[in-house]
Amino acid sequence: MPAQHLKPLTSMRFFAAMWVVLYHYWPNLDPHMPAFVSKGYLGVELFFVLSGFILCHVYLEGAGEGRFKYGSFLWARLARVYPLHLATLLGVGVMGGAALLAGLSIDPNIVSLKALPANLLLLQAWGFAPVAGWNHPSWSISAEWFAYLCFPAFAWIAWRLRERPQAAVVGAIALLFGLYAVFQALAGFPLTEATIAWGALRIVPCFAYGCAVYLAWRKGAAERAGFAAWGAALTLIAIVAFAVLGAQDAVIVSLFGLLILMLAGLANTRAPLLSSPLFVWLGEVSYSIYMVCIPWKILFPNAAQKLLHIETNHMPVWMWLSFVFMVIPIAGASHHLIERPAREALRALGNRFGRDKLAAKIA
Repeated sequence: MPAQHLKPLTSMRFFAAMWVVLYHYWPNLDPHMPAFVSKGYLGVELFFVLSGFILCHVYLEGAGEGRFKYGSFLWARLARVYPLHLATLLGVGVMGGAALLAGLSIDPNIVSLKALPANLLLLQAWGFAPVAGWNHPSWSISAEWFAYLCFPAFAWIAWRLRERPQAAVVGAIALLFGLYAVFQALAGFPLTEATIAWGALRIVPCFAYGCAVYLAWRKGAAERAGFAAWGAALTLIAIVAFAVLGAQDAVIVSLFGLLILMLAGLANTRAPLLSSPLFVWLGEVSYSIYMVCIPWKILFPNAAQKLLHIETNHMPVWMWLSFVFMVIPIAGASHHLIERPAREALRALGNRFGRDKLAAKIA
């Protein structure tokens, strides 16, 4: 039986992506970031926690009952993330090449040939990329790939704790706080700022936390609609408040799990806003929003400077708002023209190969 579509969680992805977008785009409006926007890099952590939750929602029972097919799982995940990653990488390469041919100066790291193999192989967050080149946000896709490869280990632990979700959640939160503290002490910078150096480690506590939160939801921790709705609202207020107050990243990330739990609890209720077709669609294009935001950040300000003779990267408010909101239709186009068709084609290819292989065995 297909896993239930948790529409409020799909919608939440849009807001996580736009939090990241604001974090990257705000300097083009004002060098002074509001406190909440300055925490926008944690939108990646929200995606990581959600990833652990959703993959357990879809695959944990099959893994626990011996029906999990690792090869099919990896192919499905690769079909989900790789086509758009490759398309945006090539897009950045084309823009970089065009700029060089036009005699414009660009950061050589953007089209670093030394960093290209790691980016093509999704290893750029594993310490194999010498510089942060090409489409830099793809480091998190490399980290996701690391978690996908390790999913059987996460699933093995989660399945054995399925009757003890409280212990799983407490253990995951302890891992989160402990790893953040130890990494900060040893590396000299927060784990939440790791990208091409230690980015693969960055996903581990978040993904484990998402798995644990799924166990709590599976046991009915937020099954009452009223409780889930109020819980989601209060948790969101707490996240904003702690971000504004500059709380430790671990505190904010720990609230992400509670928010996901409450929103998942709304899946069977009439939550007209977060389950509406518009917000579900925005959530579905959130991966494209995330992946095109930096190429668009490279293209738009440079084009505005050339066409409108603006001598600074700082834009007037009307232009900046256009800059921000135009990323949505661009992402919608990339989702419908590249991401979804390529994903469906690759999954169909995988299904066909699986059927052909089965038929060969029978024959």
